[in-house]
Amino acid sequence: MFDLITGKARHLPSHSTLPIALSTTAQAFAAAAALVMPALFVAEQIPQIPTMLAFVAPLPPPPAPPPPPAKPSAPVKPSAQPQAVPSTREVVAPAEVPTAIEPEQMAPPAVEDGVPGGVEGGVPGGIVGGVVSGLPEPPPPPPAPPPGGLVRIIGDIQPPALLHRVEPIYPPAAVIARLQGLVILEALVDRDGTVAEVRVVRSAGSVLDREALIAVRQWRYAPFMQNGQRERFVLRVMLSFSVAS
Repeated sequence: MFDLITGKARHLPSHSTLPIALSTTAQAFAAAAALVMPALFVAEQIPQIPTMLAFVAPLPPPPAPPPPPAKPSAPVKPSAQPQAVPSTREVVAPAEVPTAIEPEQMAPPAVEDGVPGGVEGGVPGGIVGGVVSGLPEPPPPPPAPPPGGLVRIIGDIQPPALLHRVEPIYPPAAVIARLQGLVILEALVDRDGTVAEVRVVRSAGSVLDREALIAVRQWRYAPFMQNGQRERFVLRVMLSFSVAS
């Protein structure tokens, strides 16, 4: 106050900003600690959530398609039940008592009843001792001759008799050369039994084949009869040439 009177003014010293900043920071840390510390204690008491394990399983297969609808079966027609045929022989009491009893006359058996002594199940009008299938079938007709009247002597067909046979000549050159073998010829015989054509089916060499053809062309057979007519026929002839050892 005395300074004011004397006219000299003294200013108070000004404070720096550093203490204010330090104070503010310390207050902020204190406030943060006050907020964080209770949270830490609370977090320790919170129960932990258990870990969950998930397994992914494949989807089940799709169901099988339904079977196609069954076709409606045709309605079964009810079989006709045999109806009882009323008997015509009914016993009827006569209105009046007859004076005489005459024997009943039996009617002759109808044709449908068959002949006494037949086989059960035979045809109406059959013969005594017949068979169930009826009358026997007639034998088949003989086979017709082939076109041109040419018959081949094979299988069960017997050739006609050989009336004239000429043996083939064995050439001396073939004997010296020891040429031998089996010659098979096919001969066409005419209706009069003479050999019309001859051909070689199996050869034993040109020399032996020629002698066999010359001999068979001179043969003569009995006529071949079929269905009462003379027919031409074809047969095979085998001639063997061998040299004696």
